[in-house]
Amino acid sequence: MHSHLVLLCFLGLLLIPSFCQSDDTTTAVYIVTLRQAPASHHHHEFITLGNNNRHGAPGRRTRVHKPRHQNVTKTDRRHGSYFARVHDSLLNKVFKGEKYLKLYSYHYLINGFAVLVTQLQADKLSRRREVSNVALDFSVRTATTHTPKFLGLPQGAWLQNGGFETAGEGITIGFVDTGIDPTHPSFADDKSEHPFPVPAHFSGACEVTPDFPSGSCNRKLVGARHFAASAITRGIFNSSQDYASPFDGDGHGTHTASVAAGNHGIPVVVAGQFFGNASGMAPHSHIAIYKALYKRFGGFAADVVAAIDQAAQDGVDIICLSITSNRRPSGIATFFNPIDMALLSAVKAGIFVVQAAGNTGPSPMSMSSFSPWIFTVGATTHDRVYRNSLCLGNNVTIPGVGLAPGTYENTMFKLIHARHALNKNTTVADDMYVGECQDASKFDQNLVQGNLLICSYSVRFVLGISTLKQALETAMNLSAVGVVFSMDPFVTDFQLNPVPMKMPGIIIPSANDSKILLQYYNSSLEMDGNSNKIVKFGAVASIDGGLEANYNNEAPKVMYYSARGPDPEDSLPHESDIMKPNLVAPGNFIWAAWSSIATDSAEFLGENFAMMSGTSMAAPHVAGLAALIKQKFPNCSPAAIGSALSTSASLYDNNGRSIMAQRSYPSIDLNQSPATPFDMGSGFVNATAALNPGLLFDSSYDDYMSFLCGINGSTPTVLNYTGQNCWSYNSTIHGPDLNLPSIAIARLNQSRLVQRTIQNIAGNETFNVGWSAPYGTSMKVSPSHFSLANGEKQVLSVILNAISNSSVASFGRIGLYGNQGHVVNIPVSVIFKIS
Repeated sequence: MHSHLVLLCFLGLLLIPSFCQSDDTTTAVYIVTLRQAPASHHHHEFITLGNNNRHGAPGRRTRVHKPRHQNVTKTDRRHGSYFARVHDSLLNKVFKGEKYLKLYSYHYLINGFAVLVTQLQADKLSRRREVSNVALDFSVRTATTHTPKFLGLPQGAWLQNGGFETAGEGITIGFVDTGIDPTHPSFADDKSEHPFPVPAHFSGACEVTPDFPSGSCNRKLVGARHFAASAITRGIFNSSQDYASPFDGDGHGTHTASVAAGNHGIPVVVAGQFFGNASGMAPHSHIAIYKALYKRFGGFAADVVAAIDQAAQDGVDIICLSITSNRRPSGIATFFNPIDMALLSAVKAGIFVVQAAGNTGPSPMSMSSFSPWIFTVGATTHDRVYRNSLCLGNNVTIPGVGLAPGTYENTMFKLIHARHALNKNTTVADDMYVGECQDASKFDQNLVQGNLLICSYSVRFVLGISTLKQALETAMNLSAVGVVFSMDPFVTDFQLNPVPMKMPGIIIPSANDSKILLQYYNSSLEMDGNSNKIVKFGAVASIDGGLEANYNNEAPKVMYYSARGPDPEDSLPHESDIMKPNLVAPGNFIWAAWSSIATDSAEFLGENFAMMSGTSMAAPHVAGLAALIKQKFPNCSPAAIGSALSTSASLYDNNGRSIMAQRSYPSIDLNQSPATPFDMGSGFVNATAALNPGLLFDSSYDDYMSFLCGINGSTPTVLNYTGQNCWSYNSTIHGPDLNLPSIAIARLNQSRLVQRTIQNIAGNETFNVGWSAPYGTSMKVSPSHFSLANGEKQVLSVILNAISNSSVASFGRIGLYGNQGHVVNIPVSVIFKIS
């Protein structure tokens, strides 16, 4: 996620694996895939498999609660246990008395297991003919009261689906995240007068633990499990701090689940202030939780794959991943990693997969979501902002942040810096951090009482050593009128979310503005010429307050932290033939549900809602909107859902201008330029238009397999991961030839023909075709106009010619304009051009 400080995201949850030691030989977790096909490859419909000790700690007994609507047959249990027995038999044969620990048996999306072994033992496994692939486990990390209105849902997409009371009905969204707080009203099943029928095709279960008691699940929250075996084997899992249950001790998972599918009309009250009513994008959809990430250390691929496998078994319709890997996967191509390959099988099973792009922008090729079968979402602003400001006695106004009340209207109060308000027993030499206002006992209340206290905001706040909450408590204990936080000049290059304050307060996030404040303050001090002591504090100020929202912000803008394309299949841009991100959605300053004991943000500790930022917040927006599409078009393939979202996306902001992209931080308004497809993909999500796309681009599992087989030298890798031989595919295709609603060509050597097949899902319509060629190329699309009846298909042929040599990416577009109002947008990118 993008925490309340972007700097924290850049630091991430990078992990140095701590491996168990056995007989002086280093052990590690490996994900092993077998050649035999998994269960899902044999069925067109979901089946329910047994538990098979898949969840929690190895050997830990966790009761699994099956609500009355769920049914696990004896046949299903036998089917699941069959795979587990095969895995156990293989391990016994290979190791013959050697020590090992099997963590999971995967059998729905992939046939394999996670096992703790030495490298020598892993080599033994890799030589077995039954084994197709052995991969070392790797670490992963976590990457809305108003956004429904900003996206036009009340009078648009919700209205088309019967209103918010039925929006998303019958659709289950699975979240692989940090868990959920089941007590939150956003996840109750009694907040709507409309019934909450549980989908017949969903067969998940709800773990029962002391942290997650019986009754935690309901007709809204229909399933909840946790996965931590890989973390446990590394010795870093603490069951009391990390919660060995689906309960969310972090807050991130609760937040993302409510953004996508939280109940409609839930009051947002934070720090005693009302900030409106919250709603998820699909408020009548169902939630299934698969906890595989944890506050203290992030997570591991073995646990994430187990979570994905279980979600698919349970019958979710959509999987939302607000997580990214800590590094670009190594090997022949980024697509070949255990998580992406498990998700490929999920897509084959008909599940739409949404993933956050990552918070590693704005550098090119910073994308953390790679594969064409995954729908990747970047983050933007929206039109609501909370503005706070500090008015100085010299008529200078300084902007700041803080969800705080203001001081008394038309009244100026004396400013006093914390370092000048110390009692006789405290000196700066004794405590160099005393200016951070963390301990009221070190100050003279007579100096602070009735005044505005200035506190220093240092890197210690960024690291969580000092907290705003403690500084505010100090100010209240000293009877200050309010508190002003000036930014330490060494703390730069991060965005500070507005944080709640129960008293008048403001944070000056700009080091330059903080300098202006301190210059005014210091110049207004009267000093005794002999003792050099302060005899008068002359600076005065008032705080306007930041509780009122302003809805006139120019939006959307692509956030500077949102990861950028292109998306290379390896580390080289000349292999970037997949357009990423797919599109962008609101991700900045998002109000959503918060776990009551969440520790991810000290400022929102104990609150039921929190304002967070990041691509983690953007992805669930799209997951919820995908639920609305799935509800309207239940037979749509995952690729078709992605097509509807992409081709209908908007290219313009709320003022009718081109969407802008932030290029750096700070001074974001001075460092922005028009967004390209590498910034925003197809554009900004348009929920209402996506429900009536007119034309669809579709791709199948076989298309993705042909694409993987087309990667140079990939045949053995494809066989290892999928158990399928590339020879069984009559032809292979390259990235530009996938039937995607975008065209990305990394290297245009003179000329290239690209074709796309579209299908009409609306009424009879005639389309005119228009286009603009990327700079340095010429482009022709044929036919230039065509007519289609419902269900009919049309092949578009696009010829691109390089007319100049260049290695700088350039962009164009193809537009299909129907006489019934449908507009289909296809972005085009070309990087290397050789004429």
